[in-house]
Amino acid sequence: MKAFVLAAGFGTRLRPLTDHLPKPLVPVLNIPGLFYTFALLKKAGITEIICNIHHHADSIRRQIETSCIPGLTITFSVEPEILGTGGGLKHCQPLLGEEDFLLVNSDIITDIDFRELADAHQRSGLAGTLCLHPTPDAPSIGTVGVEDGLVCDFANRRGTGIASSYIYTGSAVFSPAIFEHLHPGFSGIVETGFNGLLERHQLGYHEHRGLWRDIGTLTSYREANLSANEVINRTGEAVEAATGTKPHKISPDALIHPSALIDGSVIGADCRIGADCRIEGSVLLPGTIVPDGTALSGAVADPWNCLTSGEPLKNMRVR
Repeated sequence: MKAFVLAAGFGTRLRPLTDHLPKPLVPVLNIPGLFYTFALLKKAGITEIICNIHHHADSIRRQIETSCIPGLTITFSVEPEILGTGGGLKHCQPLLGEEDFLLVNSDIITDIDFRELADAHQRSGLAGTLCLHPTPDAPSIGTVGVEDGLVCDFANRRGTGIASSYIYTGSAVFSPAIFEHLHPGFSGIVETGFNGLLERHQLGYHEHRGLWRDIGTLTSYREANLSANEVINRTGEAVEAATGTKPHKISPDALIHPSALIDGSVIGADCRIGADCRIEGSVLLPGTIVPDGTALSGAVADPWNCLTSGEPLKNMRVR
């Protein structure tokens, strides 16, 4: 089975980080977010991956090629013009062939067992199986309506009034039948492929109750990093087996003055934290420089002189 990984988006909700860095490469615990997906695919025995790219495409390709994750064959589908989730998948139809395939978003941190998901899909005999996650936050995120083992609606867009405690995890398995409902050019996969399958009563679901973190917004990105113990415990071995590096909070390549206090934060490689600094509940991307005496709380900071949330940095310097 092959996998299609969605990595072409602009990452609008993560700006200004994504003005300089593609969303799939924004690090979580000092590992590019995209590599968590690659690690779990490899663990599940899925070694052929098609990755669509557009925004900062060269950076993504270069990072993947230079990282050289053993055992994975990664093919890039370059989109000169952005095609959306539906059009991007349709564009890759020739690469995916005539067999069932796995689809995964690149902006999630999870421990979904992709092999278990694939097996559940094959047992169902349906054309598509969405991986759903139960959460009390479903009404605010967007509930998936289910009934009799089938997906019936998304956030009541179809007016069915059917709701649940489930959200879509950004992971699914499909047969090539989904391509009948997809369009070339820009389109969304929910409005085309998902709705097309559910209208034929061919869209089922598989429940995932483990780790699931969205990293698509600044708030959720910071929260994912600060949930370090959960992320490391549930994904650390797979990520280390695939990349050679385990997720970690403080990079050994960071220079931190002995008088600085670091509490509940993630510090990236080549960060420089000066004397008498206080860094609490924050995420510093690689290369961030924090001047002497700076107090930083609840922030996400990067080396391009951007403070995305939290208290302002005083006289922050660019490396």
